Amino acid sequence: MPTMPTMPTMPTVPTMPTGDLFTLTGRTALVTGASSGIGHAIAHALGNAGASLILIARRPQPLTDTLNQLHDQGIPAAAITADLADPHDITHITRQAATHFGDIDILVNNAANNIRHPMADLTPDDYQQTIAVNLTAPYLLGQHFGPRMAHRGWGRIINIGSQQSIRAFGDSGAYGISKAAITGLTRSQAEAWSPHGVNANTIIPGFVLTPLTEPAQAIPGRVEALAARTMIGRNATPADFTGTAIFLASDASAYITGQTICVDGGFSVH
Repeated sequence: MPTMPTMPTMPTVPTMPTGDLFTLTGRTALVTGASSGIGHAIAHALGNAGASLILIARRPQPLTDTLNQLHDQGIPAAAITADLADPHDITHITRQAATHFGDIDILVNNAANNIRHPMADLTPDDYQQTIAVNLTAPYLLGQHFGPRMAHRGWGRIINIGSQQSIRAFGDSGAYGISKAAITGLTRSQAEAWSPHGVNANTIIPGFVLTPLTEPAQAIPGRVEALAARTMIGRNATPADFTGTAIFLASDASAYITGQTICVDGGFSVH
């Protein structure tokens, strides 16, 4: 009788309790634009999942308010006031961030401006300010923290994109350029550092009810029309991004990198 071929032995898959997959205990997260909107919600979520927090924002009072809220919940947090359009402020962040709770393990590039003039009306300053905050700052922060994460063998970079990352939508202009480039930055970061345990991904929101979108919200009928364009039937609130942020910041996303993940109620496929 012919000998049956031997089946290859499957490698042992390491297991981890489900709760441990999503814990951020012992990690330190830096969140830009942490004083309002999506950044504010993500900072609270990462803190409640166990991370210590470095909060970055331009306006001192809202940043202090957010810091106090986190301290009231017993979440370790520190704040750095910075204008991400200013290279000197970015240098200040890179020098100060690790002095509070140690090295940064999770970088959330959330801060953005939203200059949305018609393309022909954009000034050189509009373009420069938009690219500086929305693209150059995430690039520079990644260039500082990414290699350090790679050296330690673990890290997460979460970049916040936009519907303009994947389509022209509503006077995209320089904003659309910057947000499309964010997805390319994410792929480059993933290519560079994922072999060393550092995953980089982009979250694409839909229309979110935040201070950043107040000009659009003020247009009669605009909010309702955008909600109707989703499959879920409503616009997003900042809390809608907290679960995805925890997932991408944790060990649960160990095999996900370089991806663009739409958290938009079906907006992008409708």
